[in-house]
Amino acid sequence: MTDSLPATPVLDSPAAGLGRTSTRRSLTERLNADAWGPIAATLAILLMVALTLLIVGDASIGRTPMAPDQPTRESYLNWLAGGKLSYYTFLPALLVIAGAYGVTLLLMRHVSRRWTIVAIVAMHVVVFIGPVMLSQDVFSYLAYARNAVLHGINPYLHGPIAAPHDADYRFVGVDWKKTLTAYGPLWTIVSYPIGFFGLDGGVWTMKVLGVVSSLGMVWLVWRCAVLRGRDPRLPAAIVGLSPITILYSVGGAHNDLEMAALMMLGVWLTLRDRDAQGAGWVVAGAAVKLTAAALLPFMFLGRRKRGPLIGAVVVAVGLGLFSLIVFGSHSLNLAATLRRQQSFVSSDSFPNEIAHIFGKPGVFPVDRTLLRLGLVIAVLYLLFITWRGYDWIAAGAWTMLAIVVTTTWLLAWYTMWALPLAVVGRDRRALWATLAVQAMFIVHQTSPLWSPRL
Repeated sequence: MTDSLPATPVLDSPAAGLGRTSTRRSLTERLNADAWGPIAATLAILLMVALTLLIVGDASIGRTPMAPDQPTRESYLNWLAGGKLSYYTFLPALLVIAGAYGVTLLLMRHVSRRWTIVAIVAMHVVVFIGPVMLSQDVFSYLAYARNAVLHGINPYLHGPIAAPHDADYRFVGVDWKKTLTAYGPLWTIVSYPIGFFGLDGGVWTMKVLGVVSSLGMVWLVWRCAVLRGRDPRLPAAIVGLSPITILYSVGGAHNDLEMAALMMLGVWLTLRDRDAQGAGWVVAGAAVKLTAAALLPFMFLGRRKRGPLIGAVVVAVGLGLFSLIVFGSHSLNLAATLRRQQSFVSSDSFPNEIAHIFGKPGVFPVDRTLLRLGLVIAVLYLLFITWRGYDWIAAGAWTMLAIVVTTTWLLAWYTMWALPLAVVGRDRRALWATLAVQAMFIVHQTSPLWSPRL
């Protein structure tokens, strides 16, 4: 922990007595005092690590809604567990972790660079050593890879149900057994070799890819903050200690992490004036998950050079030809799969909750039309102000956030898309809005704590 300068006394008004120092200070000032700031920051970080260990330990015991069925469980963590991971454990722990995360961010000036890195790595390692949590998506990734390399099934043509005899099939989420892959050609081909590793080897490889991508994303956020003349500790902590990043994204080994890491690599290279390479890596991120492509038009307008456009076109054409050679024209089914997925409605989506607030049973077709119109208007406005000189990275963050708020199919890890851009962008309002959306998501997740039945 770093030392900080002594607090400067504040004089009372003359009416209160000349020369007397104020003894009434705000909570933030007290927490940031020399004596309490480092201690409070340390305790908040330790509390996050301890409660994450508790969640991971309980998840290692057996199947629950938060810890899905999987080939094996990490029994070496059983000594940490008090029982199977239940809502009664997970939801209060999530709420306290979120609170400790907020306190840590408020006190980051008391945390040295070394301890910032240690805290981020520790949180990642704790989740990495545990079982897959809060999602079955990783088994879909494995199903597409195994079906391709072991059974000769094109994932852009058939869903996991095409090989129900495969050992991984029973672990795939029931809603996705018939679904074609919704992921880009780069992710698909990278995952193919993992299909040869067996179930346990495949899961661990996906987890390694996820945690390395997440730490790489945080490192790139750190480097981007330095390039923009900022202290990198707070931006790195906002992304690297976020409960959404740690518990949901790393915990589920989601490929959103790979997408975000490639996207931020593109941002970092662009900030270093390597525009063509930067745009190329953003296209590579979109070839993992299409969402990253939303950043490209803002990059083109913000940089006002031919380099980003040339780099994006070259990489896009190369990946397109590669996809046609490997997957054939069936890779074009990706667009239809994405449209179908966006027709779903999740209970956590903002449109669904707003509909319930107004007494509607759910989202209707007219609502979807209005949502798409609102998204288009927001993007056009952001393009206009970026052309007028607004920060292109912040515009990208706002766009990612607009996609999250208007989609009817919202999952926890989607709220992470905007975060690394928002902490690097020059508009703090984008960061506050992103954190507010994540906070509302966590509040919604923990709302069963106050319901009659849990």
